[in-house]
Amino acid sequence: MARNTQLPQETFEESDRRIAILIDGDNAQASLIEEMLVEAGKYGNATIRRVYGDWSSQMLRGWTDTAQRLGLVQHQQTANTKGKNATDSAMIIDAMDLLYSGNIDAFALMTSDSAS
Repeated sequence: MARNTQLPQETFEESDRRIAILIDGDNAQASLIEEMLVEAGKYGNATIRRVYGDWSSQMLRGWTDTAQRLGLVQHQQTANTKGKNATDSAMIIDAMDLLYSGNIDAFALMTSDSAS
């Protein structure tokens, strides 16, 4: 008697996919987030929405209203060392934590760094 050795394939309806959206507020533009949320919504439900940055910085003023209006959780990440990108590191650590939690099916990352 032949045994079926294939592992069962889990299938998700697109609306059942849980997406974590992680945003580098230090480098990404707040004006683009709504477009990203619409695009991510095509692939599932954005169950986690986080924006990272140093919220004491005037550079993130544009993000504050946007984050509050769209229900983004603001993660404070102070730049402890000049020339190092603490925000990127915080996003990586959180992404790994979320991945291993098993509560997320996909990620959408929003970031941008200059080429200088």
